[in-house]
Amino acid sequence: MNQPSKLFLYVGSYSGADVNGIHVLQFEPEQGGALTLLSGVKGVANPTFINVDEQRLRLYSIGEKVNGHGVKEGEVIAYSVERESGALSEISRTETMLAEGAIATTTCHIARDSGSKFLVVASYHGGQIGLISLDAEGKTVRLTDFAVHSGRGAHPERQDRPHPHSATFSPDERFLFVCDLGIDVIRAYRIHAEKETLELHGDTPLHPGAGPRHFAFHPDGRSAYVINEVDSTITSFTYDAAAGTLSPVVTVPTLPEDYTEENTCAEIALSPDGRYLYGSNRGHDSIVVYAVDPATARLTLVEHTFTHGGHPRHFALTPGGDYLIAANRDSNNLVVFTRDSASGKLTFTGHEAQVPKPVCVKPVYLKA
Repeated sequence: MNQPSKLFLYVGSYSGADVNGIHVLQFEPEQGGALTLLSGVKGVANPTFINVDEQRLRLYSIGEKVNGHGVKEGEVIAYSVERESGALSEISRTETMLAEGAIATTTCHIARDSGSKFLVVASYHGGQIGLISLDAEGKTVRLTDFAVHSGRGAHPERQDRPHPHSATFSPDERFLFVCDLGIDVIRAYRIHAEKETLELHGDTPLHPGAGPRHFAFHPDGRSAYVINEVDSTITSFTYDAAAGTLSPVVTVPTLPEDYTEENTCAEIALSPDGRYLYGSNRGHDSIVVYAVDPATARLTLVEHTFTHGGHPRHFALTPGGDYLIAANRDSNNLVVFTRDSASGKLTFTGHEAQVPKPVCVKPVYLKA
């Protein structure tokens, strides 16, 4: 029986195409979470969000390019993953939504179905969602469909137009939930596998000025949670899997009551056992921890933990949930915390690694 051999971290970042933009590190649990930088890849501008298929040894990244009119557009790049070293080699590259006029269609998020038939990308600036097909080797093929959002939200600057920020598959993958920060909506789609198209299923509205960014399902599949970037809150929902609908339960703050300075939220995740929820604050520079009642989707505050850096754009729990790694974009560091499974609380290990402008971190076990 194969056992996990090495735990790698793949980190996407803001970068030019002439420098390493995706970084590969080894994570050492037996050394208390020490990090060692192994390698990196260049040749793509701003590979800020990534997705890893550890079973098929593939990594997918968003990137951006400039069209003939000087307007930025998105692309997706597929890499093969070398099992022993974790090193990456590019195997395909495909453009996503084309820009119309002066509005950029660069992307900010990438998701993949478990069967590795499709990638889904979100264009924050372009107000669009794109569907990209994959072949049997895990290479990107083409953009097969895209959906354009319309409208605006309550905030005059942050919500002047649609801003899709992420796409999350339901546990059974019958539905795809897209958080649109600009119009305060979580929009659900179905993917028609044969036609390779996106089909609108329905909307779940958020309170005005929320700015939904990232979304996560509870491990039991009966509730879901969204972190709202604009007003620094988290909203919980019960989930009807048969109907593919969300029913809001409660909205809670991500910040301490006495904090009055500027803040925006970023990432959200649940512990593997579903008992605790984690969200990142950029400004307060903390991870907020809530205890979860799975039966009701209600939340109870546990703590706020300083991320030992500035602007925690993303974070991730290691497989099993023993550690949390925070990616602090503005202080150029990854910071490792241990996680107490009983209390949900985080403790700084003293281990960190310097990575330029990290935006996304994905811990992955590659089996021997």
